[in-house]
Amino acid sequence: MARGERAAETESGASLPSVGTDAMKRRVTYFYEPCIGDYYYGQGHPMKPHRIRMAHNLIVHYGLHRRMQVNRPFPAAEADIGRFHSDDYVEFLSSVSPQILSENSHSHYRQLKRFNVGEDCPVFDGLFDFCRASAGGSIGAAVRLNRADADIAINWAGGLHHAKKAEASGFCYVNDIVLGILELLKVHRRVLYIDIDVHHGDGVEEAFYTTDRVMTVSFHKFGDFFPGTGHIKDIGVGAGKNYSLNVPLNDGLDDETFRSLFRPVIQKVMNVYQPDAVVLQCGADSLSGDRLGCFNLTVKGHADCLRFLRSFNVPLMVLGGGGYTVRNVARCWCYETAVAVGVEPNPKLPYNEYYEYFGPDYTLHPEPSNMENLNTPRDLEKIRNALLEQLARLPHAPSVPFQTTPSIIQVPEEEEEHMDIRPKRRIWSGEDFDSDNDDDMASSKNSVLTAQTSSRCGGDVMDED
Repeated sequence: MARGERAAETESGASLPSVGTDAMKRRVTYFYEPCIGDYYYGQGHPMKPHRIRMAHNLIVHYGLHRRMQVNRPFPAAEADIGRFHSDDYVEFLSSVSPQILSENSHSHYRQLKRFNVGEDCPVFDGLFDFCRASAGGSIGAAVRLNRADADIAINWAGGLHHAKKAEASGFCYVNDIVLGILELLKVHRRVLYIDIDVHHGDGVEEAFYTTDRVMTVSFHKFGDFFPGTGHIKDIGVGAGKNYSLNVPLNDGLDDETFRSLFRPVIQKVMNVYQPDAVVLQCGADSLSGDRLGCFNLTVKGHADCLRFLRSFNVPLMVLGGGGYTVRNVARCWCYETAVAVGVEPNPKLPYNEYYEYFGPDYTLHPEPSNMENLNTPRDLEKIRNALLEQLARLPHAPSVPFQTTPSIIQVPEEEEEHMDIRPKRRIWSGEDFDSDNDDDMASSKNSVLTAQTSSRCGGDVMDED
């Protein structure tokens, strides 16, 4: 082992040495709602919250949870969600259910059309509780960064970047990212948002299109591809002009190509914009072999973005997003959790409750495909030059006057989960997961979905993945 490296023995016996020159100690806080994997979009739908449970399973079996503060997020209240979303939209989400829709009321279907809820964004059991858990994790992560209680805050259930002010879109209902950034802006003058999902981060860009207090940078597939936005010439308007950066890419993007674009652009952004906090959306549908994606990134290539941002030692929020080949999503978010805490996990997967999903290789790092990279050096050079020219037009670190610092939202949260000593049945079974203090939980307003759909969810994932 190299000098200065430490290693810990995990539950599987795998070694976790510290990694690289940027392996300085970081205080990492991690938000996980144990019932998140029970929510079920419906038969055949590509979005499967179960992937978050699978990622968490790997995280614990690698022993990474011992290196972080683990929190169960307090569900966001309607008022919290209403800080971005319109009141009528929040009221609709909080009241709609499959049972109500079965009444076949004409007014219900009128609302479905109005709020773009239907095929891509279906109404399922516990929909609003799912939204509250996702948003609560991102708001809670922002609160921890605001209080300087953590250097990095992770919420893999977040990153739902397509949701608009009064409209669901692209499997997203509540934009937890916008809510988290609004919380960060209470304390931080400038926030940088970076999106590496294969789809354009349209909801977040739209929310901050007219302000210089949030810079958005999205690397995405552009062309005949959802959501159809994110042209390189979309740069923001008014006070936000030049504070939206869009990086339109073609099929087959590989690690080397992505790194050659991501690092110089983000380095320039960090130098010019000098953000006080960074939010990274780690949509895993940009990985090779994704059901809905068309890029060819490896897990390590994807995680290189997080590794690079970690080296700046700026408060960092790390969120999930897309990702529709669930075994690869779990691998990716587990590995990126390891990068966040500064260790390199054994590539051989430890045995876990979902081990059969990862066959036949049972490795943390599956090989990319041999698909053609349609991003030519000439095109990449043109994109890089255009972006650097846009950044050159920015004033250095725009000033933001603060008369008074707004109060920081007080988000009640569960105490750290002692997952290393918790009985495994309570961690891993598909049944409802309760707090250690059942009396406290019974008196709280933390409404969670029971596991009545978990067996269907698991079977459907295996069939379709």
